[in-house]
Amino acid sequence: MTWEPGARGTLELPSGRRIRGRAVGDTREPDPDWGLYLTLRAPATTWPQRHVRWPDFGLPLRRSHAWAAFAEAHWRSATQRVEIACAGGVGRTGTALAALAMLDGLGPDEAITWVRERYHAGAVETPWQRWWLRLGP
Repeated sequence: MTWEPGARGTLELPSGRRIRGRAVGDTREPDPDWGLYLTLRAPATTWPQRHVRWPDFGLPLRRSHAWAAFAEAHWRSATQRVEIACAGGVGRTGTALAALAMLDGLGPDEAITWVRERYHAGAVETPWQRWWLRLGP
């Protein structure tokens, strides 16, 4: 089962897949089936997760690991409630959501604009996050 349409923090990708973005400390119901966490340390959860080491305002420490995690999140979102979270739920989360929009067929600049319009105006908050997305997978 995926997220209900219009659920708080949920972004519907162009394909119709829905992903929830949030800040790690912002608890929301219901729990996800799987989570992708973009922090330096993985948070404790009661559900399965994947973790990408990613400093605040920075870039993922391992590019290939990040794109593999995005691909897994994209694949799982077809049938599961998937969430993506970082400390604030904006920069890193927004960058990851833009990456998923790219995996859904949008170009990098289009994906950035798309996520900013539909998720958070401050998503993909640094110039280097925008640059990183333009490099692609």
